[in-house]
Amino acid sequence: MSSPSPEGRGGQGVRIPLAEHPRPDFQREEWQNLNGSWQFQFDGQDVGEAQGWSRNELPAPRAIVVPFPWGSPLSGVPDSASIAWYARTIEVPAGWTTGRRRVFLVIGAADWRTTAWLDGQKLGTHDGGYIPFEFELTPYVKAGQTQRLALRVDDAPRAFKLEGKQGYGNARGIWQTSYLEARGAVPLRVLHFSPDIDRKRVVVAVGLLEKAPRELPLTLRFKNALLPPVIRRVPKGSDQVTFEVSIPNIHRWSLEDPFLYEVDATLGDDRVQSYFGMRKISVVDLPGTDYRYVALNDEPIYLQLTLDQAFHPEGFYTFPSDSFVRNEILRAKQIGLNGLREHVKVESPRKLYWADRLGLLIMADIPNSWGEPDAAMHGEVESTLRGMVTRDYNHPAIFAWVLFNETWGLLTKEGEKEVYRPETQRWVASVYREAKGMDPTRLVEDNSPCCGRGHTETDINSWHSYLPGWAWDDHDRLVSDSTHLGSAWNFEAGYRQARQPNINSEFGNVWGYEGSTGDVDWSWDYHRAVNAFRRHPSIAGWLYTELHDVINEWNGYWRYDRSEKETGLGELVEGMSLRDLHTPLYVVVGEQLSQSVAPGTKVQVPLYASFLTPTTALGDSLTLHAQLYGWNALGEKRAYFETTRRVPYRPWMTGPLEPLVVPMPDEPAVLVLAVRLADGTGTVLHRNFCSFVVEGEPPQQVRLVNGRRARLLSIDPASFHAASWSLKQWNVMDGLKVNGAGSGFFEYRAAWPQGLRSAELESVLFLAEVSSKQLFGKDRDDAGRMAGDYMRGGGTYDPSLNPNAYPMTDGRLFPSAVTVRIN
Repeated sequence: MSSPSPEGRGGQGVRIPLAEHPRPDFQREEWQNLNGSWQFQFDGQDVGEAQGWSRNELPAPRAIVVPFPWGSPLSGVPDSASIAWYARTIEVPAGWTTGRRRVFLVIGAADWRTTAWLDGQKLGTHDGGYIPFEFELTPYVKAGQTQRLALRVDDAPRAFKLEGKQGYGNARGIWQTSYLEARGAVPLRVLHFSPDIDRKRVVVAVGLLEKAPRELPLTLRFKNALLPPVIRRVPKGSDQVTFEVSIPNIHRWSLEDPFLYEVDATLGDDRVQSYFGMRKISVVDLPGTDYRYVALNDEPIYLQLTLDQAFHPEGFYTFPSDSFVRNEILRAKQIGLNGLREHVKVESPRKLYWADRLGLLIMADIPNSWGEPDAAMHGEVESTLRGMVTRDYNHPAIFAWVLFNETWGLLTKEGEKEVYRPETQRWVASVYREAKGMDPTRLVEDNSPCCGRGHTETDINSWHSYLPGWAWDDHDRLVSDSTHLGSAWNFEAGYRQARQPNINSEFGNVWGYEGSTGDVDWSWDYHRAVNAFRRHPSIAGWLYTELHDVINEWNGYWRYDRSEKETGLGELVEGMSLRDLHTPLYVVVGEQLSQSVAPGTKVQVPLYASFLTPTTALGDSLTLHAQLYGWNALGEKRAYFETTRRVPYRPWMTGPLEPLVVPMPDEPAVLVLAVRLADGTGTVLHRNFCSFVVEGEPPQQVRLVNGRRARLLSIDPASFHAASWSLKQWNVMDGLKVNGAGSGFFEYRAAWPQGLRSAELESVLFLAEVSSKQLFGKDRDDAGRMAGDYMRGGGTYDPSLNPNAYPMTDGRLFPSAVTVRIN
C-alpha cells in the first residue's frame, strides 16, 4: 500500500503534486510519476498537428501544472481554447528494459480525445474523459536517454460526451495522475477479487494484456494474512484464468473494521500489488418487517448518505493533495454518515482507496451527457461503464453502480417536448443487465429519478425530492404507502416494483426549490426532514444534497473551501451536534419541531423510537432524560421541568414510545424540550429536541431571576417611525425581521408608560436582537436575473441571485458598528 503524502519527487528530482501512486489497488513497483510542470500551448485553430508540434517544440510554450485541468487555478493556465498540447521530457531508467520487459505510459483520465507521440512517433489515440488509458512506449524507448513526450487533447463540445456537472469547473485535458510504468513481458491487465463470505472463499479472475505465448506461472502471496501462496498456471494461448482461493478464517470488511487483504500477484516477470475486502452486498428484510434494506455482510444497514459532487475551488475535478482526499472521507464519517454518492463523476481511485481503508460506503455514478441518446452517446456510456467497473472492481466500499441521473441525456426532443422514449427505456434496461453481468456482487440502479420520471429494471427503488421541512412527513407517508410488490409508483409505464429497497437518493431543503421556506437556516429544515425519515422505516435510508457547497449551490454540510458551517444545535441542547441527527439509535421528539401552546397547559409529546442497529450489548432498556428550559420575554434562561424514565430496547426496534406529558409555564416563553438517550453506563447515545412557543403578551410587570421587579415596554421591529439606509431597507417574514443594508438608521418612538415616574427607576435596559450579514444578489435593487444553466457553465455564478436561496450560518463574520441613541 502506498502511504499518504501531499507531494513528492518525480523521476527528474522535481517536487510534484499528488506524488502517491494513483492506484493502490493495482500498483507495480517500478513507476515514475509525471505530475508537475509540463510545457503547454493552446491550439484554438487546430493547426498543431499540421505544423508538427508533435515533433518540434511548442510555439511560445507556457507552463501548466499536471494533473490539474486547464482553466483551474492550480493548473496555472486559463481556459482559452478547446484544444491544447502538452509536452515534456522523460527518461526511462536503463533497468526497466532488461530482458523482455516493457514500458507503458498510463494516463488516469483526460477529457476528451487524447493523442500521444514519443519523439514524434505516434503512440495512439484515446476517446473518453473519465477512465484510464495507456500507450506502450517499448518500441521507441531509448533507456537512460532524454526523450520528448507530446500529447494533444481535444475537449471540443460534443453532444454525446459524458460531462456531468463540469459547468461547475471544467475537467479540461489531463485531470488525473499520469505515469510511466515498467511491466513484465506478458503483463497483467486485470486482477479481480470477488469475495464470497458464505463459502469462505474469494474468486480470482486474472486477465492478461495478450494471449500467453507459453504456459505461465501465476502466484498470489497474501501479505497480511496467514494464507499459503496460491500457484496457478495460465495455459498457452489463453489471456484469462479464474480460480477460487479458500479463506477459512475470514476477516470481514465492515464500516467499523475495514480490513483489506493485501496481495502480491506475479505472472512470470510481471508483479502487481493489489488488495480486496471480504464483504457481501445484498438485500434483506429489516428484522420483524417486510421492509427491504441494503445489507452489508447479511446485516441491514440504514443508509445515511450524502451527495458528493467532488469539486475543489482551486483544482475543479482534481484535489490538491492526497491528505485532502483522505479528509473528505473523514468529514463524512465525522458527522456519522455511512456513505457518499460520487455524483455524475467517475471519482479518482485514491478517493475510493481511502473509502476502502477508512470504512465508508460509495454509490458510484456514471457521468451523463447533455445531448440526446443517440448511438454515439450509447457507445460513450457503455465504454465508460466497462472501464469504470474494470478499474474499480476491487473497491469494497462501492456497493452500487448508478447508470443515469434524473434521466439526463435520455430525453429525445419531439416538438416542444422532451420524451423518455420506450426504446430508450429498453436500452437503459439492457445497460442495467450488462452491468449486472459484469459485476453480480453489487447493486445496480438504472436511473436515479426525479421530476416525474421513473425506473425500468433496477436493484434500488430510489427517488429525489426537494421540499421544505414541513412537507416531509406527508411526502414520506405517500412514498411508504406507494411502495409494495407490483406498484407502478416511481416506475415507467410497463415496469413495476419488485422487492427493491426504497431509498431517497437526493433530498434537500433550503437551496433552490420552488416555494422555499424562506429565511430559515438549513439545519432547522434538515432536522425536520431527518425526523420524518426516521418515522417511516419502510424508507431504507436517505441521501442529502450535499457534502460540500459548489460554485452555485450552498446546501453542503461544509462550505466550498471546506470551512465549517454552524448548525446552532449545540446552542439549543448542550453537547448536541450534527452527528446526533445521524445516530443508529434515534428518538423523534414531538410531531412537529416547533409548536405554539397556551400558558399553563400540559402538552402530550409523542416519542418515536428508531433503533436501527443489531447490537445486543445494551440490554433490554435505555435511559431517556428530558428537560424543558427556555427564555422568557426578557431573554432570561429558566428551567421549568425535568424527568427521567426507562424505555424498552431491542435490536432493529421501530415504533412509538410512551409519550411525555410536559407542563408549560404560565408566562410567555420560547422553550426547548431536550431529550438524551443513554445506556446503562450513562454514555449518551443520542440527543434530540423539539421546541415550544408559549403564546401571550408579555406582562407589563415581571419579577427577574434575581428577585427585582421590572416593567416591560415592547416595540414591534417593523413599527419604526423613520429609516434611511445607503443601499436598501426592506422587511421580511411579515415584518418579523427588519433589514437595513449599508449605513443608516431606524428610529422608533415609544410612549412613556402611564404611572411610571423616572425617579423610581434604578436603571433602564434596552434589549434588541440584532445581527449582520451580507447583502445578497436577490435582495439588491440593481440585481440582474439569473442567466443560463449553472450545470452547463452558464449564469453568473452568484447563487444568491436565486430567489429561492437563503444564507446559511457559517464562520464568516460581517462586523458592524451599532450605535444606540435615546432622545
